[in-house]
Amino acid sequence: MDLFKNKYRIGSARLKNWDYSNIGYYFVTICTKDRKYFFGDVKNSEMQLFVIGEMAEKFWMEIPKHFKNVKLDRHIVMPNHIHGIINIFKKCGRNEAMPNRRNEAMPRFYRKISPKPKSLSVIIGSFKSVVTKFVNDEYPSFHFQWQSRFYDHIVRDEESLNRIRNYIDLNPEKWERDRNNLKKLDKNFIFKKNTYENY
Repeated sequence: MDLFKNKYRIGSARLKNWDYSNIGYYFVTICTKDRKYFFGDVKNSEMQLFVIGEMAEKFWMEIPKHFKNVKLDRHIVMPNHIHGIINIFKKCGRNEAMPNRRNEAMPRFYRKISPKPKSLSVIIGSFKSVVTKFVNDEYPSFHFQWQSRFYDHIVRDEESLNRIRNYIDLNPEKWERDRNNLKKLDKNFIFKKNTYENY
């Protein structure tokens, strides 16, 4: 789909002057560092998850348990990235936000540019952290890392939302043409699949 083609190679800077704790739907893509295949592989147009991929999906599904202002929409765990739609459906009140006391003492400029509690950046940062901790605790030799940033797209209307849902649903079918599919460039695709033989 042209709308998202080549849009998540490094991750976008956040939209200027937009409050990412605002109510709305956000399409996000999070990639592993160097696009290594940590999560699984696509066979016959279906995603086959490795153990790490299964855990990444589990932690993704648990996001609303930790962020009560969030509902999840469509998502897919791909070999080296995750697509998902996050719905921030309410603004957090002052008590829910649990402000950091040190943050209150920060100069106004730094408070302004710091991620707001329960904003999209905090949600994604928390998810990335728990996956990283799990992998590096259980499989330290893998040296798991995420790409430092993530791609986001603010969904503006119902038509766009349905188009993105369709894009996510069809991702495995289109994997052979996906720019993140490193097998078409390198038969060893960086991360050796035989690492998982002892799972």
